[in-house]
Amino acid sequence: MTTMRIEHSTQFEYAADIGSSYNEARVTPAWLPRQRVLDSKVSISPVSWRSTYRDYWECDVTVFEVLQPHHSLRVNANSVVEVISSAPREEKTDWSTLEGDKLRDLLCEYLENSATTTPPEAMVEFARDAATKLSPDSTARAVCERLHSEVKYVSGVTSVHSAARDAWDARSGVCQDMAQLAIGTLRAVGIPARYVSGYLHPSRDASIGETVEGESHAWLEWWTGEWTGFDPTNDREVGDHHVIVGRAREYRDIPPLMGVVAGATENLNVSVKVTQIA
Repeated sequence: MTTMRIEHSTQFEYAADIGSSYNEARVTPAWLPRQRVLDSKVSISPVSWRSTYRDYWECDVTVFEVLQPHHSLRVNANSVVEVISSAPREEKTDWSTLEGDKLRDLLCEYLENSATTTPPEAMVEFARDAATKLSPDSTARAVCERLHSEVKYVSGVTSVHSAARDAWDARSGVCQDMAQLAIGTLRAVGIPARYVSGYLHPSRDASIGETVEGESHAWLEWWTGEWTGFDPTNDREVGDHHVIVGRAREYRDIPPLMGVVAGATENLNVSVKVTQIA
């Protein structure tokens, strides 16, 4: 079990005063059987009106408006989260179960690809070949391992609007790209897969009380008898250093911050600091 304090700061600086802005923030960690939110607060400055709701994906959303002229906007999310690690079940399902009509109907949202998640043919062929030799769970792991070896983590090559295939063509991208590449490939061979947004404590060796530069992170979960979390960027299973904010079909369902402004952004600064406190 790991307890962490997460400080996520987003600041927009504008070239000139913005007349108004309308925003949604998904930065609050989720309450889950293996994740308990001990404290959470979202601070916004300036703000004219705010409210909260839980969206279709069961993600906590802070919606807010700024209706007076403003030169900057800051959104700070501070949370204390307890993550309880647990070993995955040994029992996994087989291909015949995944092909059943009942399951495909129940998990249809996590089986259909969009223009964003449609995978490159090379990865589909790799996954189909793996599926002839391996179980669904082992196939999913093989896909993630292949992507980790083929696609390098390089920021600035893609954007939040890029399709998964863009990262494959460049053989580089960020965690969002790697997650969506894996998701699309697994769906193409009939394995339900979903996108997970959250935070990652990057150091397993950090001392208790030591604050480090963390990450706003993304990974995936696939269903082969139960949902299994895997981080293809770091080529490892999701554990007690991963904090979940939301789960959905792809990034565009649950972006950390989205909105409309009456003007243009000049500069954006994002900072995530993580402190393991127990």
